[in-house]
Amino acid sequence: MPLTFEAGPVRVRVPATSANLGPGFDALGLALGLYDDVAAEVTSGGVRVSVTGQGAGQLPQDERHLVAVAMQATFDALGGQPPGLALECVNRIPQARGLGSSSAAIVAGVLLARALVTDGAARLDDAGALRLAAEIEGHPDNVAPCLLGGFTLAWTEPSGARAVSLAVAEGVRPTLFVPQERGLTATARAALPSAVPHADAAFNAGRAALLVHALTVEPALLLPATVDRLHQGYRAAGMPGTNALVSALRAADVAAVVSGAGPTVLALTEPPEGFDPGTGWQVWRLSIEASGASFARGRLGHAERDPVAAGRKS
Repeated sequence: MPLTFEAGPVRVRVPATSANLGPGFDALGLALGLYDDVAAEVTSGGVRVSVTGQGAGQLPQDERHLVAVAMQATFDALGGQPPGLALECVNRIPQARGLGSSSAAIVAGVLLARALVTDGAARLDDAGALRLAAEIEGHPDNVAPCLLGGFTLAWTEPSGARAVSLAVAEGVRPTLFVPQERGLTATARAALPSAVPHADAAFNAGRAALLVHALTVEPALLLPATVDRLHQGYRAAGMPGTNALVSALRAADVAAVVSGAGPTVLALTEPPEGFDPGTGWQVWRLSIEASGASFARGRLGHAERDPVAAGRKS
């Protein structure tokens, strides 16, 4: 059946995310209280993208923009393309820092495209949206918390990605140490070996299981629960500053890990009073986003257009 499109604009708010969380490589993720706002509407032709905030002047402003790419893939999955699109992106999630900026763009694109099709939700349910977003991204560990919120466990079956979201225990207060330099997921993945020792795999299985318990029930166990042997050590040489900061925080009994592929550092327990990460690091204390991506009709409002309005930092 041919698609019919909504006449007016729609908008979404998508959160930043941190994946892996130490031992949960490609499986565990956490949604954070820092957001991108994106609005879209169908036009008579062409693809136009405006970008404010993070990535302004650097990201494509046409059909190559990742939100537009994800929207076009979603329209294909739904059964057809609109004549044109206009997008407005207000970005607060830093690009290429290990905070899920690409997953946020992909999730935004999937949800916007679905909302612009009159019966889009009937053609693509939430489980299908997760599968499609993970297929576009290549793995589900960031798109799952972006969509679902909270602390997520994601896995892939022959039919595609699946995930569950769990509530985080009281007292878990993420602190992020964000550097100026950028990192690339592809580069970080290239540093990983094709095989790891069986003992290391068994070690991580135990710590990942413990991490689920620590994050949801007993945060006092977060320090031992966040030890990793599968990826962080192999990537350390490519991110010496990140590795040194993780080591310094853990020496101070802080449950610190590399956020995603880095170079941001995530602390899941409070750093000691007066802890100094050194020069070149911004320190952000963020809430956990419990609900994930949200959708509304209409254009972006005044607060949403402010590139620093969403998310609390200190």
